[in-house]
Amino acid sequence: MTKTEKHPLEKVLEQRIAIIDGAMGTTIRTYGMKEADIRGERFRDSGKDLLNNGDLFSLTQPKMIGDIHRRFLEAGADILETNTFGATSITQSEFFVDDPRETGGRKDPEFYQKVIEDTMLGDLAWEINETSARQCREWADRVGNDTGRQRFVAGAIGPLTVSLSNSPDADDAGFRVVTFDQVRTAYKQEVRALISGGVDLLLVETIFDSLNAKAALVAIREVFDEDGKDLPIMISAAVGRGGETMISAQTTEAFWNAVKHVKPLSIGLNCSLGPDLMYPFLSELSEKADVAVSCYPNAGLPNPLSETGFDLGPEDMGRYLGGFAKDGLINIAGGCCGNTPEHIAAIAKALQGVAPRELRVEVAA
Repeated sequence: MTKTEKHPLEKVLEQRIAIIDGAMGTTIRTYGMKEADIRGERFRDSGKDLLNNGDLFSLTQPKMIGDIHRRFLEAGADILETNTFGATSITQSEFFVDDPRETGGRKDPEFYQKVIEDTMLGDLAWEINETSARQCREWADRVGNDTGRQRFVAGAIGPLTVSLSNSPDADDAGFRVVTFDQVRTAYKQEVRALISGGVDLLLVETIFDSLNAKAALVAIREVFDEDGKDLPIMISAAVGRGGETMISAQTTEAFWNAVKHVKPLSIGLNCSLGPDLMYPFLSELSEKADVAVSCYPNAGLPNPLSETGFDLGPEDMGRYLGGFAKDGLINIAGGCCGNTPEHIAAIAKALQGVAPRELRVEVAA
Protein backbone atom coordinates (compact mmCIF):
# COMPACT_ATOMS: atom_id res chain seq x y z
CA MET A 1 0.00 0.00 0.00
CA THR A 2 1.40 3.39 -0.99
CA LYS A 3 1.57 5.90 1.84
CA THR A 4 0.06 9.23 0.83
CA GLU A 5 0.68 11.11 4.07
CA LYS A 6 2.53 10.72 7.33
CA HIS A 7 0.92 9.13 10.36
CA PRO A 8 0.37 11.67 13.17
CA LEU A 9 2.89 9.84 15.36
CA GLU A 10 5.53 10.20 12.64
CA LYS A 11 5.00 13.96 12.78
CA VAL A 12 5.48 13.89 16.57
CA LEU A 13 8.73 11.95 16.19
CA GLU A 14 10.11 14.61 13.83
CA GLN A 15 9.68 17.21 16.55
CA ARG A 16 10.49 15.51 19.84
CA ILE A 17 11.12 12.27 21.70
CA ALA A 18 7.83 10.45 22.25
CA ILE A 19 7.14 8.76 25.58
CA ILE A 20 5.79 5.21 25.81
CA ASP A 21 4.23 3.96 29.04
CA GLY A 22 5.67 1.67 31.71
CA ALA A 23 5.04 -1.79 33.12
CA MET A 24 1.45 -2.91 33.51
CA GLY A 25 2.41 -5.96 35.60
CA THR A 26 4.62 -3.97 37.97
CA THR A 27 1.94 -1.33 38.47
CA ILE A 28 -0.79 -3.93 39.04
CA ARG A 29 1.40 -5.31 41.80
CA THR A 30 1.13 -2.01 43.69
CA TYR A 31 -2.66 -2.43 43.90
CA GLY A 32 -2.32 -5.52 46.08
CA MET A 33 -4.45 -7.77 43.92
CA LYS A 34 -5.01 -11.37 45.06
CA GLU A 35 -6.10 -14.56 43.31
CA ALA A 36 -9.76 -13.86 44.10
CA ASP A 37 -9.51 -10.43 42.47
CA ILE A 38 -8.37 -11.71 39.10
CA ARG A 39 -10.86 -14.57 39.14
CA GLY A 40 -13.95 -12.52 39.93
CA GLU A 41 -17.18 -14.37 39.39
CA ARG A 42 -16.43 -15.35 35.83
CA PHE A 43 -13.29 -17.38 36.54
CA ARG A 44 -14.11 -18.36 40.11
CA ASP A 45 -14.04 -22.09 39.43
CA SER A 46 -10.94 -22.21 37.17
CA GLY A 47 -8.70 -25.14 38.04
CA LYS A 48 -5.35 -23.33 37.75
CA ASP A 49 -3.89 -20.27 39.48
CA LEU A 50 -4.57 -17.18 37.41
CA LEU A 51 -2.79 -14.38 39.26
CA ASN A 52 0.15 -14.37 36.82
CA ASN A 53 -2.25 -14.04 33.90
CA GLY A 54 -2.31 -10.24 34.12
CA ASP A 55 -4.19 -9.79 30.83
CA LEU A 56 -7.31 -11.19 32.51
CA PHE A 57 -7.50 -8.12 34.73
CA SER A 58 -8.80 -6.21 31.70
CA LEU A 59 -11.93 -8.37 32.00
CA THR A 60 -12.27 -8.79 35.76
CA GLN A 61 -10.84 -5.50 37.11
CA PRO A 62 -11.45 -2.95 34.33
CA LYS A 63 -11.54 0.02 36.73
CA MET A 64 -8.04 -0.76 37.98
CA ILE A 65 -6.71 -1.16 34.43
CA GLY A 66 -8.34 2.11 33.42
CA ASP A 67 -6.78 3.84 36.43
CA ILE A 68 -3.34 2.55 35.45
CA HIS A 69 -3.79 3.83 31.89
CA ARG A 70 -4.88 7.21 33.24
CA ARG A 71 -1.85 7.45 35.51
CA PHE A 72 0.60 6.64 32.72
CA LEU A 73 -1.01 9.21 30.45
CA GLU A 74 -0.95 11.87 33.15
CA ALA A 75 2.72 11.00 33.74
CA GLY A 76 3.38 12.09 30.16
CA ALA A 77 2.98 8.99 27.99
CA ASP A 78 2.25 9.66 24.33
CA ILE A 79 1.90 5.95 23.53
CA LEU A 80 -0.28 3.69 25.64
CA GLU A 81 0.14 -0.09 25.38
CA THR A 82 -2.78 -2.47 25.54
CA ASN A 83 -2.79 -5.02 28.38
CA THR A 84 -2.36 -7.91 25.95
CA PHE A 85 1.20 -9.19 26.40
CA GLY A 86 -0.04 -12.80 26.66
CA ALA A 87 -3.36 -12.49 24.86
CA THR A 88 -3.07 -15.30 22.34
CA SER A 89 -4.77 -18.66 22.54
CA ILE A 90 -1.30 -20.25 22.79
CA THR A 91 -0.29 -18.29 25.89
CA GLN A 92 -3.74 -18.44 27.48
CA SER A 93 -3.63 -22.23 27.21
CA GLU A 94 -0.98 -22.19 29.95
CA PHE A 95 -3.73 -21.15 32.37
CA PHE A 96 -6.74 -23.05 31.08
CA VAL A 97 -5.51 -26.36 29.59
CA ASP A 98 -4.04 -29.28 31.51
CA ASP A 99 -0.33 -29.76 30.88
CA PRO A 100 0.19 -33.19 29.23
CA ARG A 101 3.67 -33.39 30.76
CA GLU A 102 2.08 -33.89 34.17
CA THR A 103 0.70 -37.23 32.99
CA GLY A 104 3.70 -38.47 31.03
CA GLY A 105 2.93 -36.77 27.72
CA ARG A 106 4.49 -33.74 26.07
CA LYS A 107 3.54 -30.52 24.40
CA ASP A 108 3.91 -30.85 20.64
CA PRO A 109 2.28 -29.59 17.43
CA GLU A 110 -0.64 -31.98 17.92
CA PHE A 111 -1.29 -30.48 21.36
CA TYR A 112 -1.09 -26.90 20.05
CA GLN A 113 -3.31 -27.67 17.09
CA LYS A 114 -6.05 -28.50 19.60
CA VAL A 115 -5.27 -25.21 21.35
CA ILE A 116 -5.59 -23.28 18.08
CA GLU A 117 -8.92 -24.99 17.36
CA ASP A 118 -10.27 -24.53 20.92
CA THR A 119 -13.25 -22.17 20.62
CA MET A 120 -13.14 -21.12 24.28
CA LEU A 121 -9.48 -20.12 24.09
CA GLY A 122 -9.95 -18.32 20.80
CA ASP A 123 -12.96 -16.40 22.04
CA LEU A 124 -11.15 -15.50 25.27
CA ALA A 125 -8.07 -14.26 23.40
CA TRP A 126 -10.23 -12.14 21.11
CA GLU A 127 -12.15 -10.65 24.03
CA ILE A 128 -9.03 -9.74 25.99
CA ASN A 129 -7.48 -8.00 22.99
CA GLU A 130 -10.57 -6.15 21.86
CA THR A 131 -11.56 -5.13 25.39
CA SER A 132 -8.09 -3.93 26.33
CA ALA A 133 -7.79 -1.95 23.10
CA ARG A 134 -11.10 -0.23 23.80
CA GLN A 135 -10.04 0.56 27.38
CA CYS A 136 -6.84 2.16 26.08
CA ARG A 137 -8.71 3.99 23.35
CA GLU A 138 -11.15 5.48 25.85
CA TRP A 139 -8.43 6.82 28.13
CA ALA A 140 -6.10 7.95 25.34
CA ASP A 141 -8.91 9.96 23.77
CA ARG A 142 -10.15 11.32 27.09
CA VAL A 143 -6.75 12.57 28.24
CA GLY A 144 -5.82 13.65 24.73
CA ASN A 145 -8.94 15.79 24.45
CA ASP A 146 -8.47 17.25 27.93
CA THR A 147 -4.84 18.21 27.27
CA GLY A 148 -5.03 19.09 23.59
CA ARG A 149 -2.24 16.61 22.82
CA GLN A 150 -3.01 13.49 20.82
CA ARG A 151 -2.21 10.17 22.50
CA PHE A 152 -1.72 6.90 20.65
CA VAL A 153 -2.75 3.31 21.40
CA ALA A 154 -0.26 0.54 20.64
CA GLY A 155 -1.58 -3.00 20.37
CA ALA A 156 0.95 -4.98 22.41
CA ILE A 157 1.90 -8.32 20.84
CA GLY A 158 4.05 -10.39 23.18
CA PRO A 159 6.61 -13.12 22.43
CA LEU A 160 4.62 -16.25 23.50
CA THR A 161 5.60 -19.01 25.93
CA VAL A 162 6.94 -21.26 23.15
CA SER A 163 9.88 -21.00 20.77
CA LEU A 164 10.07 -21.68 17.04
CA SER A 165 13.87 -21.49 17.06
CA ASN A 166 14.84 -23.95 19.78
CA SER A 167 14.02 -27.47 20.80
CA PRO A 168 13.15 -28.19 24.44
CA ASP A 169 14.34 -31.77 23.91
CA ALA A 170 18.09 -32.19 24.41
CA ASP A 171 17.94 -35.51 22.55
CA ASP A 172 16.09 -34.16 19.51
CA ALA A 173 17.45 -30.86 18.22
CA GLY A 174 14.94 -30.79 15.37
CA PHE A 175 11.85 -31.08 17.58
CA ARG A 176 9.58 -28.05 17.98
CA VAL A 177 6.56 -27.90 20.25
CA VAL A 178 4.65 -25.70 17.82
CA THR A 179 4.66 -24.93 14.09
CA PHE A 180 5.17 -21.61 12.32
CA ASP A 181 1.64 -21.78 10.90
CA GLN A 182 0.13 -22.37 14.35
CA VAL A 183 1.95 -19.33 15.76
CA ARG A 184 0.96 -17.25 12.72
CA THR A 185 -2.68 -18.26 13.13
CA ALA A 186 -2.74 -17.31 16.81
CA TYR A 187 -1.15 -13.96 16.05
CA LYS A 188 -3.59 -13.23 13.21
CA GLN A 189 -6.47 -13.57 15.63
CA GLU A 190 -4.79 -11.23 18.10
CA VAL A 191 -4.03 -8.64 15.40
CA ARG A 192 -7.61 -8.62 14.14
CA ALA A 193 -9.01 -8.21 17.65
CA LEU A 194 -6.63 -5.35 18.47
CA ILE A 195 -7.60 -3.55 15.27
CA SER A 196 -11.28 -4.15 16.06
CA GLY A 197 -10.72 -2.48 19.44
CA GLY A 198 -9.33 0.66 17.83
CA VAL A 199 -5.53 0.63 18.16
CA ASP A 200 -3.45 3.18 16.26
CA LEU A 201 -0.44 0.92 15.70
CA LEU A 202 0.87 -2.56 16.42
CA LEU A 203 3.83 -3.25 18.71
CA VAL A 204 5.67 -6.57 18.38
CA GLU A 205 7.68 -6.43 21.59
CA THR A 206 10.04 -8.15 24.01
CA ILE A 207 11.25 -10.37 21.18
CA PHE A 208 13.44 -13.19 22.48
CA ASP A 209 12.92 -15.43 19.44
CA SER A 210 13.28 -13.79 16.03
CA LEU A 211 11.32 -16.56 14.32
CA ASN A 212 8.34 -15.98 16.63
CA ALA A 213 8.58 -12.32 15.67
CA LYS A 214 8.68 -13.27 11.99
CA ALA A 215 5.44 -15.22 12.46
CA ALA A 216 3.86 -12.16 14.10
CA LEU A 217 5.01 -9.90 11.26
CA VAL A 218 3.73 -12.32 8.62
CA ALA A 219 0.40 -12.46 10.49
CA ILE A 220 0.19 -8.66 10.52
CA ARG A 221 0.94 -8.42 6.80
CA GLU A 222 -1.68 -11.06 5.97
CA VAL A 223 -4.34 -9.29 8.05
CA PHE A 224 -3.51 -5.99 6.37
CA ASP A 225 -3.75 -7.54 2.91
CA GLU A 226 -6.89 -9.59 3.62
CA ASP A 227 -8.79 -6.87 5.51
CA GLY A 228 -7.60 -3.79 3.67
CA LYS A 229 -5.90 -2.35 6.76
CA ASP A 230 -2.55 -0.64 7.16
CA LEU A 231 -1.24 0.55 10.52
CA PRO A 232 2.26 1.54 11.61
CA ILE A 233 4.33 -1.26 13.16
CA MET A 234 6.77 -0.90 16.04
CA ILE A 235 9.29 -3.69 16.68
CA SER A 236 11.23 -4.13 19.92
CA ALA A 237 13.59 -6.92 20.96
CA ALA A 238 14.96 -8.08 24.31
CA VAL A 239 18.71 -8.65 24.33
CA GLY A 240 21.19 -10.60 26.43
CA ARG A 241 24.62 -9.51 27.61
CA GLY A 242 26.13 -10.03 24.17
CA GLY A 243 23.46 -8.01 22.39
CA GLU A 244 21.77 -11.14 21.05
CA THR A 245 18.02 -11.67 20.85
CA MET A 246 18.02 -14.32 23.55
CA ILE A 247 16.96 -17.75 22.23
CA SER A 248 17.50 -17.01 18.55
CA ALA A 249 20.94 -15.52 19.33
CA GLN A 250 20.91 -12.92 16.55
CA THR A 251 23.06 -9.89 17.17
CA THR A 252 21.45 -6.47 17.28
CA GLU A 253 22.54 -5.67 13.72
CA ALA A 254 21.45 -9.07 12.41
CA PHE A 255 18.04 -8.64 14.01
CA TRP A 256 17.60 -5.27 12.33
CA ASN A 257 18.59 -6.76 8.98
CA ALA A 258 16.04 -9.55 9.48
CA VAL A 259 13.08 -7.20 10.00
CA LYS A 260 13.87 -3.96 8.16
CA HIS A 261 11.98 -5.12 5.05
CA VAL A 262 8.79 -4.57 7.05
CA LYS A 263 9.59 -0.84 7.01
CA PRO A 264 8.51 -0.37 10.64
CA LEU A 265 7.77 2.97 12.21
CA SER A 266 10.41 2.12 14.80
CA ILE A 267 12.89 -0.52 15.85
CA GLY A 268 14.14 -0.77 19.41
CA LEU A 269 15.11 -2.60 22.56
CA ASN A 270 13.07 -3.18 25.69
CA CYS A 271 13.05 -5.24 28.87
CA SER A 272 16.50 -6.91 28.93
CA LEU A 273 19.19 -6.04 31.44
CA GLY A 274 18.47 -2.52 32.59
CA PRO A 275 19.55 0.72 30.92
CA ASP A 276 23.24 0.66 31.82
CA LEU A 277 23.92 -2.74 30.26
CA MET A 278 21.66 -1.97 27.29
CA TYR A 279 23.59 1.12 26.19
CA PRO A 280 26.16 -0.38 23.77
CA PHE A 281 23.54 -2.45 21.95
CA LEU A 282 21.17 0.50 21.68
CA SER A 283 24.04 2.59 20.34
CA GLU A 284 24.73 -0.01 17.64
CA LEU A 285 21.09 -0.23 16.66
CA SER A 286 20.82 3.55 16.51
CA GLU A 287 23.77 3.67 14.16
CA LYS A 288 22.45 0.98 11.81
CA ALA A 289 18.70 1.64 11.67
CA ASP A 290 17.15 4.09 9.21
CA VAL A 291 13.88 4.40 11.16
CA ALA A 292 12.98 5.74 14.60
CA VAL A 293 14.65 3.97 17.53
CA SER A 294 12.77 3.12 20.71
CA CYS A 295 14.09 2.20 24.13
CA TYR A 296 12.14 1.11 27.20
CA PRO A 297 14.38 -0.91 29.51
CA ASN A 298 13.69 -2.65 32.77
CA ALA A 299 14.30 -0.60 35.89
CA GLY A 300 17.62 -2.36 36.42
CA LEU A 301 17.94 -5.97 37.51
CA PRO A 302 15.33 -7.88 39.54
CA ASN A 303 15.44 -7.26 43.29
CA PRO A 304 12.78 -9.02 45.39
CA LEU A 305 13.45 -6.64 48.28
CA SER A 306 12.49 -3.59 46.22
CA GLU A 307 8.93 -2.24 46.26
CA THR A 308 8.65 -2.70 42.50
CA GLY A 309 10.80 -5.83 42.34
CA PHE A 310 13.59 -3.97 40.50
CA ASP A 311 16.59 -1.90 41.57
CA LEU A 312 16.16 1.48 39.92
CA GLY A 313 13.87 4.26 41.08
CA PRO A 314 12.29 7.05 39.02
CA GLU A 315 15.27 9.42 39.30
CA ASP A 316 17.64 6.66 38.19
CA MET A 317 15.61 5.91 35.08
CA GLY A 318 15.27 9.59 34.27
CA ARG A 319 19.04 9.97 34.48
CA TYR A 320 19.80 6.96 32.28
CA LEU A 321 17.20 7.71 29.59
CA GLY A 322 18.19 11.37 29.70
CA GLY A 323 21.74 10.30 28.91
CA PHE A 324 20.56 8.17 25.99
CA ALA A 325 18.66 11.16 24.62
CA LYS A 326 21.53 13.58 25.00
CA ASP A 327 23.75 11.14 23.13
CA GLY A 328 21.30 11.22 20.23
CA LEU A 329 20.29 7.55 20.41
CA ILE A 330 16.50 7.55 20.77
CA ASN A 331 13.21 8.77 19.33
CA ILE A 332 10.85 6.89 21.69
CA ALA A 333 11.54 6.27 25.37
CA GLY A 334 9.83 4.69 28.35
CA GLY A 335 10.13 1.78 30.74
CA CYS A 336 9.49 -1.94 30.91
CA CYS A 337 9.46 -4.19 34.02
CA GLY A 338 9.77 -2.26 37.27
CA ASN A 339 8.65 1.07 35.78
CA THR A 340 5.60 2.65 37.41
CA PRO A 341 3.84 5.89 36.41
CA GLU A 342 6.29 7.69 38.69
CA HIS A 343 9.19 6.30 36.65
CA ILE A 344 7.56 7.42 33.40
CA ALA A 345 6.99 10.91 34.83
CA ALA A 346 10.69 11.15 35.70
CA ILE A 347 11.71 9.96 32.23
CA ALA A 348 9.34 12.42 30.54
CA LYS A 349 10.74 15.27 32.66
CA ALA A 350 14.35 14.30 31.89
CA LEU A 351 13.68 14.22 28.13
CA GLN A 352 11.70 17.43 27.94
CA GLY A 353 13.34 19.78 25.47
CA VAL A 354 16.02 17.28 24.43
CA ALA A 355 16.24 16.88 20.66
CA PRO A 356 15.29 13.47 19.24
CA ARG A 357 17.72 11.25 17.40
CA GLU A 358 18.07 12.53 13.85
CA LEU A 359 16.06 10.42 11.42
CA ARG A 360 17.80 9.42 8.22
CA VAL A 361 16.16 10.42 4.98
CA GLU A 362 16.44 7.95 2.13
CA VAL A 363 17.27 9.53 -1.20
CA ALA A 364 15.72 7.86 -4.23
CA ALA A 365 18.18 6.72 -6.88
